[in-house]
Parts: sequence; structure tokens; C-alpha cells
Amino acid sequence: MTTTTADLPEAGTVRLVDHLAGELARAGVTHVFGVGGANIEDLYDAVHRAGAIRGVVAKHEFSAVTMADGYARVTRRLGVVAATSGGGAMNLLPGLAEAYASRVPVLALVGQPPTGQEGRGAFQDTSGKAGSFDAREVFAPVSRFCARVDDADSLTELLPRAVAAAQTEPRGPAVLLLPKDVQQARIRLPGRGAAQTPGGPTSVPTASVARLDSVAVTAVADTLRQAGRVLVIAGEDVAATDARAELAELARRLGAWVAVTPDAKDVFDNSDPRFAGVAGVMGHANVEECLRRADVCLLVGTRLPLLARGGLERALAAAEVVCLGPEPPFVPATALVGHLPDALRAVTSRLSPRPRACPQHAGPLPAVMPGPDSQTRGRTIPYAQAVAAVEAALPHDAHVFVDAGNAGASAVHLLPAPRHGRFVLAVGMGGMGYTFGAAIGAALATGRRTYVLAGDGSFFMHGMEVHTAVEHAAPVTFVVFNNNAHAMCAVREEFLQGGVRSDDLFSRTDLAAGVAAAFPSLDVTGADHAAHLRSALLRSNAGGGPAFVALDCDPAEIPPFRPFQSFTEATRGTEATDSKESSHERGVVHVG
Repeated sequence: MTTTTADLPEAGTVRLVDHLAGELARAGVTHVFGVGGANIEDLYDAVHRAGAIRGVVAKHEFSAVTMADGYARVTRRLGVVAATSGGGAMNLLPGLAEAYASRVPVLALVGQPPTGQEGRGAFQDTSGKAGSFDAREVFAPVSRFCARVDDADSLTELLPRAVAAAQTEPRGPAVLLLPKDVQQARIRLPGRGAAQTPGGPTSVPTASVARLDSVAVTAVADTLRQAGRVLVIAGEDVAATDARAELAELARRLGAWVAVTPDAKDVFDNSDPRFAGVAGVMGHANVEECLRRADVCLLVGTRLPLLARGGLERALAAAEVVCLGPEPPFVPATALVGHLPDALRAVTSRLSPRPRACPQHAGPLPAVMPGPDSQTRGRTIPYAQAVAAVEAALPHDAHVFVDAGNAGASAVHLLPAPRHGRFVLAVGMGGMGYTFGAAIGAALATGRRTYVLAGDGSFFMHGMEVHTAVEHAAPVTFVVFNNNAHAMCAVREEFLQGGVRSDDLFSRTDLAAGVAAAFPSLDVTGADHAAHLRSALLRSNAGGGPAFVALDCDPAEIPPFRPFQSFTEATRGTEATDSKESSHERGVVHVG
């Protein structure tokens, strides 16, 4: 029988994995997501025996990472994923790349073959010896910290370093490579009453909170104080640092319009009269109009990447831009670099406490998009009607995870963020299928109803995580917009490459029937009109576990995606030659 911590004297020895599981629990980790295997099974054994952390086995390691990612985004705590060596380890890479690019704190615990087998033809050898590749070199580019635990005693140093690196700005993944024999090794610990070692996993990293430049604070405050009209564009770091209240107070004092980046729709109340809409390629025309009228554009918690500034380049070039956040922006600006809540409070304290009136503006009016073709209208639900049904059913405290593609662009443009939940769009790498795992991680972490809004392309990549939701009774409502296509690719092919290729258009699949047959206990609906969709969603809200709703959409329907703006004009019969400027000259961004 394996010896556990409970069987040993207080000053005795424990397996390294038992110590690791205990330290994670003391750091506030409640779930470990992953896929098992021979070279990580000892860690799962320790998690199971300790009982303080829930082990969640995913169907694929990519989704296990996104579960940890979603967990981290809704809790602002460390997400943890554990996987075995070889193919299991390599499957982590796309998910870690998303967490790296989106600054999400994730700890990856990756099993490795026993050290005595390295360079001797070990199965799944990634030690870098005898012609094998080195896993450290693979994981290093997508991590803030990557180390191999060569012996048991080194974990007491490496684990705190890994946790601190993941949670220190810029946040991101940390990776620990754990050989099987090291996991099984025994280490001696101080008694249970001993004080925590400074810098251990339970201590809060302080390196991320650097002192603000007082000269820069004064310069930014002076610029904002003198500005007549200010447009704020707020980003994901507002959510990551829980700075919503500070943002709202600054906007109140400035009388500013507030826009949000596509991945940060929940950082400002979408019903507030100051709310201008979404910036960038999935955004609203009102944001560009406000930017043209503004004296200053204030970036808060965003570096304003291409997806957030697409179509705004000319107006940005003519505006004075100021940025608050942990990293400098991608556009020319006066930057106050530092911990965002501190920067917001420092600037706000230098402004008059009397609120300014917000200038009138049109608000986030949705773009007018052509509906489905008359031949398919009776069999499909238009995006606008489907999103309206979701809005009508969505609980105020729900989380929403939006996947890539036409359905995702429609949701970002049309669906208001829930008042007390997250609205997450993973644009770091923009990988299809992210939401299926991420929503499960979020739902298990918080117990709240969590919605997935995804297309059939995303479902076919990672939708079998529905099985994980069923196994763990996760309160996730999966809403799959089925157009039987990679429709965004098909739209690009039709308008940019001379016609749709058949390889992105698929034979019809009845997803609801298939999922219902696979999971008899799951609440499954094939919605054939918007009212049917709404009633299915309301029923899912009342239940305690997962639900699955599929609806048919038209692959030819053009979503409210700015790069497709000229396509909608052509659909309405407007010839491109009638315009004095081409779509390229108007600065419409081209994205993959």
C-alpha cells in the first residue's frame, strides 16, 4: 500500500507528489485538470488520496489546458493542468500558447520518463539526450518559467518560482517537468506546525507590483484633465486585475465614453449610458465616431492589438493616445506602465471628484447585415435572432465563453455581457474549440451556469468534452450554431478567391440527434426556431447539470465582422467601384 502523509509522523517523509498536492491545495487550487498516463499517474494518485483537490480528466490535453485557463479567468487564481509525457505533453502546447498570449496564469505539471532511462531509448524520451529532443526547449517559448525537477529536494525551490512566475505580470504559463522516479521519491519536511517558507506557493507574489513613475502619473492626469472629450478603450487586464470599479470611477470623473476590446466585453456595464460599444473588427461604428470626436483616447488594460483596432487606424493616428497598463501598447502613446488598479487609482486621485457629463453619442447600434438566403430562411435561424434568444435567457450571473468563427463574431457584436459574469473570447491564439474545455473549468470553479457559444467546426474539434461535463455534472449550456461548414473560410473564399471551395462546405449533420444518442442523460434540444431556442435555454438554466442545444444556420449568412463589410455592400447590390475608396484604402483589417 502506498504510504500517505497521514500515515507518517509530522516530521517524517512524504512522496514528492503528496507534498506537491498539499502545496497546491494550500495555495487555493481546487481543481487539477488533465489526462492521465503512466508518467503522471502518481500525481493523480496523490490528488485522489489527499481529497482537497478535485481531479478532472478531460478527453484531450488541449481541452485540459483550456479548462485550467477558464478556471483562472473566472477566479483570478492559478489554473493547474497535469499531463503525461510524449504525445500527451505535446498536446498541451496550443492551450499553453493561448494562455501565454492572453496572459493567463496556468501551471502545467508534465510527467517525464524515469531519469535512469533517459538517453537509453526510453518510451517518450524528451530529455534531449541521445538524439531525443528537449522538452524544455519546446515549452520555453510558451511559458514564463520552465524547469525540470531533477531531484526531489529541488521542488521546494522550483514550485514557488513557477507559481510566482505564472502570477507575475506579464502573467502566463509555468511548466514543471516531473520524471516519474522523482515524483515517487520521498522528501523530508518540517513538522506541520512549522512556519511557511517565505516565497512559498501560499505567499502572494509582490514582484508584479512595481512603483509607478510619479512624473508619468502627473503627465497622464494633466492630459486627461485638460481634455474636453475622452474615449476610453478598456481591455482584458481590467478583468484580470479586478479593476472594474476603478475603471468606472475614472470614466465617471472624466465623463468619458467607454468602449471595450472584443475580449473584454464584461469589464464595463454594457447598459451604462457611457458604453460606446466594442472596438475593432467585431465592433460598432459608434466607437470610431466617438474616437474622431475625442480629444484623447485612453487605453486601459489593453495594448490595442490588431483585432481591437481594426478599422480605427486613421482616427487613432489623429488622436492623442494615453495608455495605462502593465505593458506598453502597440500604437504610439504616452504610457503609464504599472499594475493597472494602482495606475487607475493614482490617476483618478489627481482628477476632480465632481463627475463630468458624458457627451451624447449613438451607442452600440448593431450593424445591418443581410439575412439568410430566401431558399434557406425557413430551415435556419439568423444569427441576430439566435443571439437575441440567448440574451433573453441568459442569467445575470452567468459566464459566457465565445468561440472563433461567424457565430462568435455575431455574439461579440450583438450579445450584451452579463452584469455579474465573465464574457470570454480567447483571442491570444484564436484556436477553434477553446470554449468547450474553458467553460467546464469555469463552471466547476464557480458553480455558475456557463454558456458556450460555438460553431459546428469548433464542436467537431473539441466538442466531445461534453462527455466531461456530463461526468462531472458541470452546469454548462452548450449552444452550437451548425451551418455545416467552416463558414468564415467559405465567405472569404467566395468574395476574395473567386468562389467557395467544396472542402469547407460539409454534408448536413444532425448534431442534436447524435449527442442525444451518445449521452442519454443529457438534456438535448434541436432548436428549429428562435422561440424554441429560448425555451430550451431557459430549461437549461433551471437544471443543475449540462445541456446541449443545436440550431441550424446558413453558411452564406455574413456575420458582423468588419473585414466582411465590403462583402455586405456587394450583397446589397453596391458595386465596389461606386466607392471612392477600396476596402483596403479604408483600412479594413484582414485577419485569418
